[in-house]
Amino acid sequence: MTTENITEAQKQHAQEQRDESSRYAFLLDWSTRLGVLALLLGFAAYVFGILTPYVPLEQLPGLWSLPVNEYSQRTATPMGWGWLPLAYHGDLSNLIGIALLAGSSMAPLFGLMLLYAKRKDYVYAVICAVILIVLLLAASGLLTGGH
Repeated sequence: MTTENITEAQKQHAQEQRDESSRYAFLLDWSTRLGVLALLLGFAAYVFGILTPYVPLEQLPGLWSLPVNEYSQRTATPMGWGWLPLAYHGDLSNLIGIALLAGSSMAPLFGLMLLYAKRKDYVYAVICAVILIVLLLAASGLLTGGH
């Protein structure tokens, strides 16, 4: 197909695809940068003693080999999202970065959902919304799969 045969609708469609992919890539890039930055800052704060650890360093060698349930029980480390109120501790602050990286696809999906809604392309907007709902439910721990 030569460029003369490309219709206006095809040009419009190609531009929309570029807009979508650019928005998704931009938001994904920045959300992952934020997650990596949070990881680095949390690690630095832990290593340099700016944030005190939740589990004292001297106890760690005796705890490392334990199964996770026993480790959690002995150290009173909460499961699920229970770590969030304790994120000011150096050894738990890195979980902020991990959570941000795990959820880094949410911002781009939300951005696409808004773009599709603005274009009145409601099918794609609903698809993005459903994916966001599933991601949020999975992250919330409500969808545990029987565990």
